[in-house]
Amino acid sequence: MSDATIHPIRFVLSDVDGTLLHPDHSLSQRTADAIRAMREAGVLFSLASGRPPKAMRHLIETFGIDVPVAGFNGGTLVNPDGSILVAHHLPAEAALVTLALFSAEPDVEVWVFADGDWLRRDPPGPMVQREADGLGYGPVVVESFEPYLDRVDKIVAASNNTQLLVELEAQLQPKVKGLAQVSRSQPVYLDVTAMLANKGEALRTLAEHLGVPLEQTAAIGDGGNDPAMFHVAGLSIAMGQAEETVKRQASVVTGSNIEDGAAQAFERFILAER
Repeated sequence: MSDATIHPIRFVLSDVDGTLLHPDHSLSQRTADAIRAMREAGVLFSLASGRPPKAMRHLIETFGIDVPVAGFNGGTLVNPDGSILVAHHLPAEAALVTLALFSAEPDVEVWVFADGDWLRRDPPGPMVQREADGLGYGPVVVESFEPYLDRVDKIVAASNNTQLLVELEAQLQPKVKGLAQVSRSQPVYLDVTAMLANKGEALRTLAEHLGVPLEQTAAIGDGGNDPAMFHVAGLSIAMGQAEETVKRQASVVTGSNIEDGAAQAFERFILAER
């Protein structure tokens, strides 16, 4: 008898980019069908993403999600109608330290998410269009980030220089220890959020809200911000294209997002048991 039979999965929390979506941000019919089949089987389904909540609205509608979702890596939990369930803002002290470090790097584009908006200060770089394509909207240009320091949801360092982001992650972590979470949601994005703004805390909060024991939850993702929920979920699934450090922290590894790995996992580990 498998563990899934003893503790059937009742709630699935999924990453978005690199997991449910192809590299071009498209959704395959197979993945959409697998999610619909899970929901029809009585499995609760929700999203946990580094994206702002409003950038997940179309997916909420597409999947018919009727439970809260987690944006900003778990920093903001919102109900399907857009009302806020929980919000964790980055401490101003951590924001200042982060902005000082990131702004000193000419190869890094610095973005701040606050008040529901994506803010940029400098002229648009090569990463802006990529982010706009993924979110479905563009940034608001501001002269300074200072007026927003008391309500920052997330700060992002974006760069095609992935090794630089690895180095910045290592430099920043001791500077904001105990104040902020620092993780690469994708190889080209380094995210900084509040301490409680992580997908593990989001999974705990959502599971309690829904009345589902953690051993009956599953989490799936591909980025450096996903192991936080892997360590909490009863079943953790890493995507095939994830870095080895991410894969090692998951219970199982599925195919890549190009191969519809999320659908493969849903079919094999959740639907097959039902």
